[in-house]
Amino acid sequence: MRRESLEPRADWREQMDEIGFTYHSLGGTYWDESHCYVFSEAEIDDLEAATAELHARSLDAARHVVRQGRWEEFGVPAPWRDMVAASLAAFEEGSPAGASILGRMDLVFDGQGPARLLEYNADTPTGCLEAAVAQWNWLGQVRPGADQFNSLHEKLIAAWQGLRGVSAARRLHFASVPREQSEEDWGNLHYLRDTAAQAGWDTRALDISRIGHDGVGFVDEESEPVSALFKLYPWEWLGAESFGALIPSSGTTFLEPPWKMLLSNKSILVVLWELFPGHPNLLPAYDEPSRLGERYARKPRLGREGANVTLVDGEERATSPGPYDGGGVVYQALAPLPRFEDESVLVGSWIANGQPAGIGLRVDPGPITGNNSRFVPHYFR
Repeated sequence: MRRESLEPRADWREQMDEIGFTYHSLGGTYWDESHCYVFSEAEIDDLEAATAELHARSLDAARHVVRQGRWEEFGVPAPWRDMVAASLAAFEEGSPAGASILGRMDLVFDGQGPARLLEYNADTPTGCLEAAVAQWNWLGQVRPGADQFNSLHEKLIAAWQGLRGVSAARRLHFASVPREQSEEDWGNLHYLRDTAAQAGWDTRALDISRIGHDGVGFVDEESEPVSALFKLYPWEWLGAESFGALIPSSGTTFLEPPWKMLLSNKSILVVLWELFPGHPNLLPAYDEPSRLGERYARKPRLGREGANVTLVDGEERATSPGPYDGGGVVYQALAPLPRFEDESVLVGSWIANGQPAGIGLRVDPGPITGNNSRFVPHYFR
């Protein structure tokens, strides 16, 4: 694994706009092709194997949480607990009520040792358009003789095809916050909608606040039933909405399904270490920091995009701001991101259709990656 400097393509902005990647300059610079990262084939094999292993162990942990009824640790509302358990049972049976499309793990990896899990963004992962399409287009033009760990687009289509084969729904609704509130979310939503359309689905997109209820179930702006909904909106936010109590009886199939809220909650890190202590792809994690000494990361259970994280290394501390400092926290052994020249590098490894599907890299001058950290492409020989 190494950093390689490059000359950006003169027309890269226009090319990104053409593929719908309109948020390429979020925060001033988001997509950054002034450099890339190069991996060996063996390193890519290691990342793929670690991703598959961590996904399997995460499923084991979710099953354990449901079997043991450890709802309080995850803050799952009492009216939703049966719904979460039923959706996991549906997943085991191959029923659409438990079907999962995608997720993204954040890994610390430097090529010198095993990849280790920092968290699993299993409910509302973003970054899929840049990982699946933008860096693939870059590869074809800049490094056409090389390869890339990237089968995300094809596996997304396969996941939608599989769902279409078992679902009674004939239309898929896609919903997120409006574009003016988050162009990034809207761009990811429409990319995912496009992959579903390529799989043969009739699709419709709308602002999530425009979904209504007709006394029986959820409906869209034209009073059409919302029988299947991909929501780029976290489960814990839905639970806080006035209509949250209507979800269990709505009859709507939700994607990602309710059981995925367990994997996206950082309490799953504590359960994983409890079940698989010493696992080479895991870091020790606990509900309190005393067992970790003076080197640990403090993370909000329901935090996102690196917000409200504190890294403690003896007397040294690094903290990121954010809106998630009011809930529970977990403590994880400190595993600093590797630094190449002047930046820290985080590997986002994708699961789609239940399989490893590629990586996307985020870089930041500081030790914590956040919403405005840059995305850089990669290739391997």
